[in-house]
Order: sequence, then structure tokens, then C-alpha cells
Amino acid sequence: MSNITNNTDDHALESVPDSERQSWIKLTWGTTGIVTTLVQLFVGALATFVAGFWIGVISGVGVAIIGGLLGWAVGNVAYKTGLSSSVLARYHGFGRKGSTIVALVFGFMIIGFIALENVLLYKGFLFWSNQPDSESLRFGFYSVLTVSWILLTAYGFKQVTAFASITLLAFIAILLYLMVEVIQSSGQSWVDVFNFGAQLPPEALAALGAESDVGKYVFCFNVMIGAAGALALIDADLGRYSKSTRDIGIAAGLGNLFMNVIMLVIGASVMYAGTTHLVDYYVAQGMSPEEAQNNVLNSPHSVAAAFIVFGGTVGAILLFLAQGKAQVLNTYSSSLSLTNIFDVIFDWRPGRVVFVVFANILACLMIYISILDWFSSFITTLGVLTTCISTIIISDFYLVSRWRSEKVVRSDYHWPGVITVFVSYVVSRHVLQDFIQIEFVTSVVVTFILYPSLCWLMKGRREINLVSAK
Repeated sequence: MSNITNNTDDHALESVPDSERQSWIKLTWGTTGIVTTLVQLFVGALATFVAGFWIGVISGVGVAIIGGLLGWAVGNVAYKTGLSSSVLARYHGFGRKGSTIVALVFGFMIIGFIALENVLLYKGFLFWSNQPDSESLRFGFYSVLTVSWILLTAYGFKQVTAFASITLLAFIAILLYLMVEVIQSSGQSWVDVFNFGAQLPPEALAALGAESDVGKYVFCFNVMIGAAGALALIDADLGRYSKSTRDIGIAAGLGNLFMNVIMLVIGASVMYAGTTHLVDYYVAQGMSPEEAQNNVLNSPHSVAAAFIVFGGTVGAILLFLAQGKAQVLNTYSSSLSLTNIFDVIFDWRPGRVVFVVFANILACLMIYISILDWFSSFITTLGVLTTCISTIIISDFYLVSRWRSEKVVRSDYHWPGVITVFVSYVVSRHVLQDFIQIEFVTSVVVTFILYPSLCWLMKGRREINLVSAK
């Protein structure tokens, strides 16, 4: 265990030394590997089925640009400090104990993704093997997955990125193959596939606020921007290994390009061109045509089905490899958050391998208590919170740190950061939601105004107190 612990504890609570810094090529295996998943393919299909292909693509390009800049800005802070997202929050925006807010929000989100991806793998396995669902099968399958993620993550950052690089290349290759095969077998032209309109009925679009082109764009933007906030914090966890500002900037940009454009285009085209085949397949399995159509349009499991229906055994294998690389990276980031939480709250540093295990146990617990339905609806909220957190770190490092006292932010709680997260969330999600429907805009604007203002007021108050004391 001591050898594994030494390999795993890759500077979880300290700055990464220059000797271990990586180029953008190696960092990109992580930033792109963690977003090339079934969930992102489904998000691409969902966004374009609501808005139509080109509105979805235009929205994805916008999110990729904003997300890339956000990820570069936060990742650059990590590069400069050498610290992971939750640890650098101690010194930029939140204070030592306040950083647990960052670790809890980010850790909960990433552990939830571990659970979601595990469920998708299980559903894909049932689909491929034609096995009936049972408690014993679930227990055995999730146990194997959990042990796999723990062992694959327990050997440090270099092995994580090496695993991601191998599976990423294979996954992209099979995705492109599937896209060409599905479009050609559908009898549709490439022009038709890349120009389809909204696929949902008018009443469903009305319920989503996507009746007009503007409403469709807003829907797509809100669906995709939440992941950009989370990816920005992942960029920090990986960016602490960067050799330069340029390296983490390229890695962050490519991660957002893959997540919001490439995966969207592939997910949209495969699911649109393959809808008829999938519906026929589900009908052959005993579903009614209405149930089959609904299953294709509304369930992430349909993406797993597409892999298996169109890719056969090779598709099934690549499905597991694709999810596997993301699960390793998810486990990596979530264990960093848990390491910070237990260090700050309990002053307990057992070694990060303990938290690699703990993160996967928590993911299994989320599945067992059926929290995932609630978690799925909570992702938008988590997206607003992670975006706000990223903006606070950025504004503190690039602006506020120029004039604030170091003693202020090194206290247990840096209250301007804590207060800003709460206020930004309430204003974005509840106060101005009907007026500014793109919640990211509200969150960023409120944070950039409120956080520096509160820091300035705190600075002025301290100066007054010092004068009074004299």
C-alpha cells in the first residue's frame, strides 16, 4: 500500500515542482479525454434535436470559446501556483476553510458523473448481453467497475493520461467510423443530416421555452455552459502540471472544442441519421413505436444502444473503453477535492489513495439510494455554482490580489468569496432568470461586480479600524 500511496499522492496539497511539468500535448489527453463520453454525445443530440443542427452548432461554438477562455484563465492560475482547484481556492477567493465550498460543489458534481457514467455502462452491458436486470448482476457489475477505476487511478497522473491517450484515439476513430456508416446506411445525404431542424413536437419545445430561434439558442447555451464551469476547474487540476501559460491555454481550448463542437456534431448526426434504425430495433424488442421514438429522443441510454446496434462487438468494447478513460479522470479530480476537504476540516492526510477509494464508494452509494434522478436535475445549478467559483478565482488572482492584503485571504473564511457565491447563485437562478435567461451571463456579471466590491469594502474597513486603533 505504501508504494501505491507514494505514486498516488502527486502533490495533492502542495505545488507541483517544475521537474514534473507537462506539455500541452500530454495535458490535452486529459482535457479532451474527460469530455469524450456518452453523456456529451447525448447532450449534442439533445441540443440539436431541440434547436436544429445549425443553431446547436452555433451555440456550441460560442460555449467553446467562452469555456476555453474560462478554462485557460483558471488553468493559468493553477499553472502559476502549481495547486489544484480546491487548494488554490484557499489563497484566491475563499480562505482555508472556505475552500471546502469549492471542494464540496466540485467533488459532488464529479462523483455524480462517476455514478452516471457507471449507470450508462451498466445499461449498455444489459443491452449488449441481453441479460435481465437483477440485484446480483448490478452488485457484481458495479463492484468490477469500482475496483477497475480505483486500480487505474491509483498509479498517479502519468498513468492516467497514458490511459486516456490510448482510449481517446480509439474512441474518436470508432466515432468517425460510426458516423460515416450510419449516414450512408440511412439513405440520407450529408447535406440533409447537417441541416435538420428541431425534432421535438411544438408542445415539447414550448415547455422548454424553445419556440423561437432565440429561445432555442438560449436552451442550447444553458444546457452546455454548465459543463464549461466544471471543465474550468478540471483544467486547474490538470493545469497545475503545465509547463507554460500557452500549454494550458491550448489544452483548455481543445477540451472545450471537443466537448461543445466535435461531440455535438457527431452525437447529432449519428442520432439523427440512426433514429429510424434505432426505433425499428426497439420495436423489434417489443416496444410500441411511440415508446421507441421517445426512448431514442429522450434517453442517454439510446447513445449506448447506438454504439452497440451500429458498432456490434467492437462498438461495445469501445463503449467501455471510452467511459473508462473518463472515469479514471473523474476519479482523479474528485479525489483531489476530497483530499482538501478532509485536510481542512479534520486535519487528516491519510494519502490520496484513500480518497480514490472513497470517491468510488460514494458514487456507488449515489446509485444505491437512487439520487441520480435528482442529481440530473441539479446539474444546471451545479453549473452556475462552478462558473461562479471559477470567476471568483479569476477576479481574485488577476485583479483583487494586486491590492488586497495576503492576511485577509489566508484567513479561515474569505467572506467576500463566500457571500458572492451565494448571492450570484440566488440572482442567476431565482431573481433574474425570467429577464436574463442565459444564467451564465448573470453569474459572471454579478460575480465580477460584487466580489471586488466586497473586497474593497473589507480593505477600507480594515484601514479605518487600523487608523482608529492608532
